[in-house]
Amino acid sequence: MEQEKTQYETGEYVTFHVTARDGRDVEMAVVDEFDIENRHYVVGCVVENDEIRMDGQYIYQCHIKGDDFTVEPILDAREFELVSRAYMKMS
Repeated sequence: MEQEKTQYETGEYVTFHVTARDGRDVEMAVVDEFDIENRHYVVGCVVENDEIRMDGQYIYQCHIKGDDFTVEPILDAREFELVSRAYMKMS
């Protein structure tokens, strides 16, 4: 099965890096962001060979400080369920 890929249109996506379960460094592009209950979240897609893979989206809690931000996985199952359902309704 071939995976759908979307090439950078302008090269101006904001990116961040996360560590995969197997220890690999993975570059992610921010494709959406939203707030729920006074918390900020970003939706990221994997970047491979300067292309954004749109076949999977990952939601992270986001902490913004000035021009910088950090992301962290949502570990609480209830929070993840709430956030993912809310995002699906928005999409």
